Amino acid sequence: MVKIKLDIIGLSYSQTQSGAYALVLAETGGKRSLPIIIGGYEAQAIAIELEKMTPTRPLTHDLFKSFAQSFQVNIEEVIIYNLVEGVFYAKLICSKDGKFSEIDARTSDAIALAVRFKCPIYTFESILASAGILLDENNELMADAPENEVLETKPADTGMATMNMDQLEEHLNQAIENEDYELASKIRDEINKRSES
Repeated sequence: MVKIKLDIIGLSYSQTQSGAYALVLAETGGKRSLPIIIGGYEAQAIAIELEKMTPTRPLTHDLFKSFAQSFQVNIEEVIIYNLVEGVFYAKLICSKDGKFSEIDARTSDAIALAVRFKCPIYTFESILASAGILLDENNELMADAPENEVLETKPADTGMATMNMDQLEEHLNQAIENEDYELASKIRDEINKRSES
């Protein structure tokens, strides 16, 4: 089967499942996306790596990376290979000394590791055909896509609009210290938005 490369294009709070997030992967060079519902912890693990944040202590996925690297094991790619009753199945393709092996993993964990190892994420046409959603030219979910209803496109207002830059920096440091990486990511987005204007 031909593998189709996916890119991470979004991570947003799910309106339908409390405490869950929608991770949106898009077909590289294509118009389809694959929304995957993941837990809050896994969403944080993905977000802090994408945002280049450094937690005060290693998270589980960081520990796995350090462990693997100390034994010269590398993750070459992640493949989302199956979809059964709304559950995605993924595997890690690992290498050591020229030998390859496959390790079964939850899709959210596999993607959290993919961003740490900077390896590609793939799926197959059958998965995109059954669970994919069309994107418009701006890489946004098309309005007629039913799954669009479960995705919140903007983070909730947390009062950051009224804070000055010093207050935002202080809140960012507090959030990182408290290991609230979801909040830290939102604060960093606000800081970046103001810095660009």
